Amino acid sequence: MMRDDNGGRQDHARADASGLAALYHDHHGWLRNWLQRKLGNHGDAADLAHDTFVRLLSKDTPVCPREPRAFLTVVAQGLVANLHRHRKIEAAYLEVLAAQPEAVAPDPETRAILLQTLIDIDRRLDGLPPVVRRVFLLSQLDGLAQREIAVTVGVSIATVQRHIVRALHACCFGGPA
Repeated sequence: MMRDDNGGRQDHARADASGLAALYHDHHGWLRNWLQRKLGNHGDAADLAHDTFVRLLSKDTPVCPREPRAFLTVVAQGLVANLHRHRKIEAAYLEVLAAQPEAVAPDPETRAILLQTLIDIDRRLDGLPPVVRRVFLLSQLDGLAQREIAVTVGVSIATVQRHIVRALHACCFGGPA
């Protein structure tokens, strides 16, 4: 068996690709229709069906589920949740923009960059443990002092500080501190 430059087996990669191609061929139409019924929007359904398979392509391990439709549904439901969360962020951002005087409102390109940044920060915060995320949000959004957060959450001030640093690091650099 030949090896590729990365030391992996070429035949194994071909088998994974052909398995995913078969999964796509057999279930893409069903998934798109399922998403359309769930979302009520053909464009979003087509995008999320496509994104479901893109997500599978990016997996390090081969994908060969015993129950393909159940598996695809779980992956797609995660993408639907992300879509709803992103739309909620976008609506809140647009509401804030609408309240600003036109003279200080950002141009369309800056708005798009800011919105994408908000979505990235939301995704990064969502990847943190719930207590870390809660401490950070109590600090940054609610404006509570570290002592108040410690009492509210039931941890020490030092733990509050560690959680804030961890969340800030995740927001700025995308990884654990």
